[in-house]
Parts: sequence; C-alpha cells; structure tokens
Amino acid sequence: MSLQDELNAVRRSLDELNRKVQELEKRSGAKSPARGSGTADTSGLVSIPDTPYDEKLWTDSDDEGLGARDRHAP
Repeated sequence: MSLQDELNAVRRSLDELNRKVQELEKRSGAKSPARGSGTADTSGLVSIPDTPYDEKLWTDSDDEGLGARDRHAP
C-alpha cells in the first residue's frame, strides 16, 4: 500500500468517524465541545477556594490509612 493510499484510507476513516459523531449528537441533542460555541460549559463545575480549611473541621477525624491519632499501628 502506498503512502497516498494510506492517507486516503485515514481520510475515509476520519470522515466516517465525523459522520458517526454528528449522528450521535443529533440523537442525544448534545453538542461536542469541538463543535460548540467555542466556550466550555462550566455550569457543572464547583469552585474550590485556595484558602485553608478551618482546623475545627478536623478535630474528630482520623488520618486516613494511618489509624487514630492516639493509637499506634500494629
């Protein structure tokens, strides 16, 4: 197979993939981020502040995987 034949095969595969994606978008009513308005949908994102948490949140907690603070590992 020549290089040109391989490139043509890749183009056909990409065209077929593009058609399948469009078909799935039509069925679901969703838009692909690559085909959308150019802005990402951030409605489902949660903003986490950089400020430290209040130390009182951790007074009754154990260190995960390390056990309780007042006991030693076996």
